[in-house]
Amino acid sequence: MKKTFEFLKQLEKNNNREWFAQHKAEYDSVVKENKTLFNKIYAELQEHDNLKGIHIFRIYRDVRFSKDQTPYKTNFGVGYSRTKPMLRGGYYIQLDPGNSFVGGGFWGPDAKDLLRIRKDFEISTAEIERITSDDTFIKYFGEIKGDAVKTAPRGFDKDHPSINLIRKKQYVVMRKFTDKEVLSDGFQKEAVLTLLAMRPFFDYMSEVLTTDLNGEPLF
Repeated sequence: MKKTFEFLKQLEKNNNREWFAQHKAEYDSVVKENKTLFNKIYAELQEHDNLKGIHIFRIYRDVRFSKDQTPYKTNFGVGYSRTKPMLRGGYYIQLDPGNSFVGGGFWGPDAKDLLRIRKDFEISTAEIERITSDDTFIKYFGEIKGDAVKTAPRGFDKDHPSINLIRKKQYVVMRKFTDKEVLSDGFQKEAVLTLLAMRPFFDYMSEVLTTDLNGEPLF
């Protein structure tokens, strides 16, 4: 990953089309190496899960509706999606000098899924609390993160004991990596272990999203 980080650091200082064109060969070489790493992680992850595909994000930014008009992202990202409708949750890796992480979860659940998750937490949070209090979960992720509405969603009691979970619009977990850790020989192994540590969380949420409030299968 040394070449990747060197390229990204230079790109951050020279985020313009002229510089990028002059260093296109270097970019292509870095992308090729990253793709090899991302595919190796995909193959390892597939041994323990049922993945639908891999999505390596493009470095070109969509600047049409952004205040930041720089044309390129200064990170490389990859997503691994699980096979719907029975398996829910998505994995993500970002390589970014000073801000690399391995994470995943439910970044933008649709209105129906979000309501179903909130209703489950309204009834009981015993299972999600069991998962998030596990030593492995705490070691890797600490807690469930994600944006939340300012007050209780419509139809929910603002004084509910689990309102902080119910308020969330996203349910994601994340483990940050230092540059030294990403550049080490053990990064691929640690990335896979981190992704696999999400499974109890994913399995629980998949069960929620594939059943109704009575526990009857939807599919």
